[in-house]
Amino acid sequence: MLIRQATISDLPSILQLYAEVLDKGQVLSLSEAEVLFQKMSSYPNYKVYVAEQEHQVIGTFALLIMDNLAHRGTPSGIVEDVAVQENLQGKGIGRQMMKYAMQVCSEAGCYKLVLSSNQKRVEAHAFYESLGFDKHGFSFLVPTLL
Repeated sequence: MLIRQATISDLPSILQLYAEVLDKGQVLSLSEAEVLFQKMSSYPNYKVYVAEQEHQVIGTFALLIMDNLAHRGTPSGIVEDVAVQENLQGKGIGRQMMKYAMQVCSEAGCYKLVLSSNQKRVEAHAFYESLGFDKHGFSFLVPTLL
């Protein structure tokens, strides 16, 4: 398996993963995704990655490494949009992707890597804890600002 930075040509596969795993069929159109992908590409440390096996995208995640004025300027990482093809879940792909994200953050000098997971996703929580993530504090959100 290869983990690499996503390219715009990976978007159809990434959208398919989101439809299957994260967004239950409700995903952006390819043209909308292309616009956002180009915009994201302009951010210096926000990347989408894919896990690829036999030239097929089987997993994806986004990683933001952000600078901080606090913590003496030490950066931190945020993982978002983790998805592994449903029929391949439980085979170590997500583990390898998160280890990769941890390595990228380590190389960038991050003092932490965080993610948010829905309270209902108990299996996902056990997975993240098995990787060394600790439950820490509370995650809050404003459901809609529109």
